[in-house]
Amino acid sequence: MLNTDEILTTIEMLHAEHLDVRAVTLALNVNDCAAATADGVCQKLLTKITSVAGKLVQTCDRVGNKYGIPVINKRIALSPVSILLAGHGKTAPLKIAQALDKAAAACGIDFVGGFSALVHKGITPSEDLLIRSLPEVLSQTRQVCSSVNVASRKAGINMNAVKMMGSIIRDIAFATESIRGFGCAKLVVFANIPEDSPFMAGAYMGAGEPEATINIGVSGPGVVSSALRRFIELHDGNVTLDQLAEEIKITSFRVTRVGELIGREVARELGIEFGIVDLSLAPTPTVGDSVGEILKALGIEKIGAPGSTAAVAMLNDAVKKGGLFASSSVGGLSGAFIPVSEDSALAEAVGKGSLVLEKLEAMTSVCSVGLDMVAIPGETRAETISAIIADEMAIGVINNKTTAVRIIPVPGAKAGEVVDFGGLFGSTPVLDVRNDGGSEAFVHYGGRIPAPLQSLGN
Repeated sequence: MLNTDEILTTIEMLHAEHLDVRAVTLALNVNDCAAATADGVCQKLLTKITSVAGKLVQTCDRVGNKYGIPVINKRIALSPVSILLAGHGKTAPLKIAQALDKAAAACGIDFVGGFSALVHKGITPSEDLLIRSLPEVLSQTRQVCSSVNVASRKAGINMNAVKMMGSIIRDIAFATESIRGFGCAKLVVFANIPEDSPFMAGAYMGAGEPEATINIGVSGPGVVSSALRRFIELHDGNVTLDQLAEEIKITSFRVTRVGELIGREVARELGIEFGIVDLSLAPTPTVGDSVGEILKALGIEKIGAPGSTAAVAMLNDAVKKGGLFASSSVGGLSGAFIPVSEDSALAEAVGKGSLVLEKLEAMTSVCSVGLDMVAIPGETRAETISAIIADEMAIGVINNKTTAVRIIPVPGAKAGEVVDFGGLFGSTPVLDVRNDGGSEAFVHYGGRIPAPLQSLGN
């Protein structure tokens, strides 16, 4: 039974500390939407998505209102669309993407993920077709999101795919030049992509999943930050890092329980299996709803200063432990995200020069994802972008963790210029990319970086 203090703490989390259910994502297998023509695929997709997800938004709103816990985003994640492109021509990807946009609008959802390809060991013709279509698709659709997995612990790093993605990301940026390259915000390049993440832009439905599931993304960086500050104040600052880690763990436990409550009820009302709850501390540009503020509460006055990586590691571990104890259905990523433009404190640190690209990369070795919502100069070479991706993929492969890159070359922008992507995507100074062009020969070799010794762990 909950005691009075626990009830009051939860109420405070809801009303003053930005606790919400960040995303309810309906994952849906659409492999049965294959057809002889692209138009046939489009019709099948539209019919299936609207029939299964047609009541998703109203159900989320009803359940959220019942408990006084807002559900911010309602999303759909599909099995990889690259499978549906097999045997079709160059016009098929855009047709299918536009059908997904239409289905999303019909259901009233925010984003549809799964315009995806898994190419960590090789690239099939249909996957090649999907990847090459991304500049056109992401510039001519609104709600379609894409992910490309180019590396895994078992396969190593597909450097041919990494080389391709550097050029594709630049092309997407210039195809969406009028909105500062924002099309790149709808694409994530992964190592070890999770099959059940509810967070966009990387959400897709993996091959081992059921026909349809409800996955929940709960985010509470403001809750964790406030809990730490209260704890430190209560003890007059006489605390140790292990005590702070325990406080993070306890708070994460409470947040996870809230998410599972909402997720299971939404799934029950829709008659769909409940999948996982992903407790990832995903910030927003709102002041106080920031992972960077948590780092400050942990004593890192200048984010990016020595100690920042250790603080992120402690935070990530404590979040995972708290979530795992709260639920047997924890999945996705469940840790700490550090998306620069979406976190006001991180963006501020970039502007002040304390957080640079190299330190950010070091911090990604111990956080949940990787280089996320990072703006770089538009003139950055494609090979340099590929090399940045390769570095991040290496961190994931060697450490057997998910890493990702969501990077935005801003056309016409120079290092230090502030770009505003609007809404939850926030604003950020453009990060300086040092040694641009210094790794072209490495990237042009292509081929595959073999899987590490750890891959032979069976």
